[in-house]
Order: sequence, then C-alpha cells, then structure tokens
Amino acid sequence: MAIIINIDVMMAKRKISSGQLAEKIGITPANLSILKNNKAKAFRLQTLDAICDALQCQPADILEFVKENN
Repeated sequence: MAIIINIDVMMAKRKISSGQLAEKIGITPANLSILKNNKAKAFRLQTLDAICDALQCQPADILEFVKENN
C-alpha cells in the first residue's frame, strides 16, 4: 500500500495509549489497531478529523505517501 499511517509516532509524541485514543475518538481499540497496523482498506475523514483533534496534529503528521516499486 502506498499510504502509510503513522498514528504510533504521534501517539508516542503525545504520550497517549491506544485505549485512551480509541476512547477519545469513539472507535474500538480493535479498529484503532487495524489503522495503526496499516491493515485498513479505507479511512473515514471523520475518523481522521477526530484523530487529528485528539492528538493536536495535522493529517500530514499521520499520513505518509510512499511510492510503490512495481
């Protein structure tokens, strides 16, 4: 996948656990784990908005484009 989700980096910078973030943004810890491990096929803008609000960051702090070599 060309888009990498770096939620762990911002969580570490903000010193917040997965459980705390999941509760703040209103998703289950299991769904947050899917996002953190780059297993998600889609990412709702509403969820991205909630993550950015909770972590006080910009979408670019979380999402990274990496060109795939095909």
